[in-house]
Amino acid sequence: MYAVIKTGGKQYRVEQGSTLAIERLVGDPGTPVTFDEVLLIGSESETRLGRPLLDGASVTATIIEQSRAKKIIVFKFRRRKNYKRKKGHRQYFTRVRIDAIAA
Repeated sequence: MYAVIKTGGKQYRVEQGSTLAIERLVGDPGTPVTFDEVLLIGSESETRLGRPLLDGASVTATIIEQSRAKKIIVFKFRRRKNYKRKKGHRQYFTRVRIDAIAA
């Protein structure tokens, strides 16, 4: 069984037992979290599609870690104008483990 959830402005396809890195959520490691914005639930026999959300469906997960991603370099440059700006950015993320999918 799998589900498509929406969190942090993005959509993720999740299965029970899988781990994924999502936009930062508030909570310490070990804290359970519930995703109520479920767009689709599917299995081998049937697929239930919400318009836009499924009523009564939820996905339960546990926070594994709070961390930051690898640094990306933002470099702005205008040729022949003596303009150069270099800035680094590290995005916060939360790694979660999917515990249960409730239809």
